[in-house]
Amino acid sequence: MTSERPGGPGGMVKLGQYEIARIGYGAMQLEHVDAATAGAVLHRALELGINHLDTASFYGHTTVNRHIRAALHPYPDDLVIVSKVGARRVDAPVPLALAQRPEQLREQVHLDLTSLGLEQVPVVNLRRADQGPGLIAEGDDIVPLDDQLAELIALRNEGLIGAIGLSNISTEQLEQALPAGIVCVQNAYSLLDRSSEPQLQLCAANGIAWIPYFPLGSAFDQFPSPTEHPVVQQIATQLGATPAAICLAWILAHNNHTALIPGTRSINHLEDNLRAADIHLDTETLAKLDTLS
Repeated sequence: MTSERPGGPGGMVKLGQYEIARIGYGAMQLEHVDAATAGAVLHRALELGINHLDTASFYGHTTVNRHIRAALHPYPDDLVIVSKVGARRVDAPVPLALAQRPEQLREQVHLDLTSLGLEQVPVVNLRRADQGPGLIAEGDDIVPLDDQLAELIALRNEGLIGAIGLSNISTEQLEQALPAGIVCVQNAYSLLDRSSEPQLQLCAANGIAWIPYFPLGSAFDQFPSPTEHPVVQQIATQLGATPAAICLAWILAHNNHTALIPGTRSINHLEDNLRAADIHLDTETLAKLDTLS
């Protein structure tokens, strides 16, 4: 089962066979910086105890992966790099297209292996496209989940990936996928948006790591920023913390199967996010925050 204990920022949690700090780093924003800036952020993340990096080959068409390789290869033994498949980079006004078919999933895994300089990607998340945010599957991009899982299981059996995760999935899809040995789920989830609470509870019951995205909101209208809520701001002032750190600390306190991957291109913001690990929310404060959903 997943457990929390000291050892990294926020304690530690099991991600399949791996053990990761409960606060990791989402590298997507490194697409927009040069190699030197990316390297500085990545090195600082590891200095601060982060051993879980989240990336994807379609972040800048391997730009982020290449930044990670340039900065950190050969990788520390305890570093867990997690990638995502299900989309691909294209040269178009909308720079992403879906890549949901089994052969496309395999192609993306090989792209990760090459661009990251790995013999095995420790964990690969399958991002489904049945619903937003972002692209929704149509036509040939509508692929049965079982077909995708069969390909990922084959890749795992071949040793090209270590474990399988899921992203943007429903409770029913998670139940369907459980026999495949799912180690983590990435769904949108925050203090204000708890529509994925059933999936979180199912993960907790099955020892699966819950890794929410958009924990601080997003540009999508349906995901408002909890940092702007007056109760969050009041608590942040009382505790001498940033509203973002309060929101992240609430997620950590809400369920100990959770690991966070807040992203930034700034060392200062990286350090601010990690301060969530040092925030203690007492029972009264947690109760106030619990009512905000």
